[in-house]
Amino acid sequence: MSVEPIIDLELLNRRQKRAQSAAVDGADFLLNYIANEMDERLSLIERTFENPVQLYGYNQFLAQKITDRGQAKDFMFISQQDQSADSRNAEALDLVQTSYDLVLSPASLHLTNDTPGIFKQVFNALKEDGLFMASVLGAGTLQELREALLTAESDLYGGASARVIPLADIRDFGGLLQRAGFALPVIDSDTLTVRYDNASALMKDLRAMGMTNPLTDRSRRPLSKAFFKRVDEVYADRFSDPDGRIRASFTIIYLAGWKPHQSQQKPLKPGSAKTRLSDALKVDEIKLKS
Repeated sequence: MSVEPIIDLELLNRRQKRAQSAAVDGADFLLNYIANEMDERLSLIERTFENPVQLYGYNQFLAQKITDRGQAKDFMFISQQDQSADSRNAEALDLVQTSYDLVLSPASLHLTNDTPGIFKQVFNALKEDGLFMASVLGAGTLQELREALLTAESDLYGGASARVIPLADIRDFGGLLQRAGFALPVIDSDTLTVRYDNASALMKDLRAMGMTNPLTDRSRRPLSKAFFKRVDEVYADRFSDPDGRIRASFTIIYLAGWKPHQSQQKPLKPGSAKTRLSDALKVDEIKLKS
C-alpha cells in the first residue's frame, strides 16, 4: 500500500532550481555554514576516500572543500532533482550496492518522503567500513516563523494551515541510523540563531535558498499584503531583541555511521570487565539494597 507523500518533491525541485539560477549573493549562508561544519568533522578522520558520493544537497560546496583538501577525489553527485520527477515514487537512489567508501548528504534528508528507506539504501551502497555522514534540519528550526505564520493566518482567516514542514528530533535520526544497520553511530546538534530586520527579510532569504513550504497539503489560498504585515507584527512582538531585530533559529543535526567491518572497535559484553570501576576510581564500592 502506497503512503501519501508529505513533501511535494516536484515543487521542491522547481524551487531549488529557481534558487540556484537566481544565486542571490549571501543567501546561502546557512548551507555554507553546514558544509563547513561537516568538512571540519570529516577532517578529523584520518582516511582518504577513493569512491565518494554526495547525496543531494543544494550545491557542491562541501564536496569541493573536501576535494581541495585532498581527502577525497572524483565525487559522484546524485541530485534530488534528477531522482524525483514523480513525487509519489519510492525515492530509489541511483547507487550500486557495496561500491562506495563515503556517502555525504548536506542539509537534505529531512526533505524526503521515505527517509528510513533512503538510510537503508545508503547502507547497502557502502562498502564494508564505509562512512555515511549527513546533516539535517531538526525540530525547533524556524519555530518563531512557524508561530508567527499560524497566528497571523488564524487572526485573519479564522483558521491555520501548516506552512513550515514538520521536523524530527535528534533521537529520531539516531534511531534511523541504528535501524538501518550502521555501526559506531555518532549524532549531535547545534542551534544557529540568525537575526533579521523583519520576518519579510527572513522569508526572502528562505526563498533564495529554495526552502519555502513544499508540503503536499499546503494551503493554496492567495496571501495578501495584510497577511504578511500581520506576520511581521507578530514576529516582532514575540521574537525581537531590544534593538528591534528578530531572531530565527535553525536546529542542525549532524549524524555519522559506519558500514560494519570486523576491524571496527566493538563494545565489551556485559560482565566481561576484569577490573571493578570502584578500584579504578580508588573509591569504596557501595552496594545498593535490593
